[in-house]
Amino acid sequence: MINSATDELLTIRDWLRWAVSRFNEAGLFFGHGTDNAWDEAVWLILASLHLPRDTLEPWLDARLTKSERLTLLNNLQQRVVQRLPTAYVVQEAWLGPFRFYVDQRVIVPRSYFAELLENGFAPWIDDPHAVTATLDLCTGSGCLAILMAHAFANATVDAIDISAEALSVARRNIADYALEDRVQAIESDLFAAVKGRRYDLIVSNPPYVTSAAMDALPAEYRHEPALALAAGRDGLDLVRRILGEAREHLNPGGVLAVEVGHNQELVEAAFPDLPAVWLDTAHAENKVFLVTRDDLPGAGRKPV
Repeated sequence: MINSATDELLTIRDWLRWAVSRFNEAGLFFGHGTDNAWDEAVWLILASLHLPRDTLEPWLDARLTKSERLTLLNNLQQRVVQRLPTAYVVQEAWLGPFRFYVDQRVIVPRSYFAELLENGFAPWIDDPHAVTATLDLCTGSGCLAILMAHAFANATVDAIDISAEALSVARRNIADYALEDRVQAIESDLFAAVKGRRYDLIVSNPPYVTSAAMDALPAEYRHEPALALAAGRDGLDLVRRILGEAREHLNPGGVLAVEVGHNQELVEAAFPDLPAVWLDTAHAENKVFLVTRDDLPGAGRKPV
């Protein structure tokens, strides 16, 4: 098969057709930046060849060198046989126009916060220029911390994660965007290392996968660090701690926003008295909830 593919597939058009066929044949799961075989194949092929991700048409009939064909075959085999997400194969992930380096030390960036931050978190943030201190809790690759730095030009950003390996990736991305003077990567178990610090905005995309969902994850997700996914029986182990500690780390008028995926019902059942506001984006509803500082449990009092 290897010799046949590299000898007979000569153009990008050839490889794209072959890749889509193999992806469909293998029954791959898509959820790390695309939702179908065509988009996944386009991304993998263009990234593998170091071509712009949004300009397929000019290259479709370009003939590939032998070494390029071998590279494509190797990368496609990783996707099909190992079920490695394309983001790990090509070591890149995108949130809107922002590109981030990723490898298996971090989960592949995918967050509804990208859309919310694009608009400066309006209407919950009246004046983005007045925001001076923000926190990305459970930062992983540092992607949301970097988006926050772009959304709030006058703000410093603390990027916290418990994983030293994840923070190595985050620091690489922070350096890629030349934000070392504004974004600080901090190894910490949630707020432990930032006692006394307060913020105007805290966002968190914490682990929130339930035990049952962890057992049923597709093979692609099993390449991601379990530490960044698993969150106990109801997926709220970290959310409980965040809600119990966040108030003392917010400035007056500050807000906390937490992404919990499909767990809205679990959140509402666990915290029936929490006046959370569920935020919608163009592509999703009720995946992120927001709580103001005044509506959070007081210092030392955990949510029920």
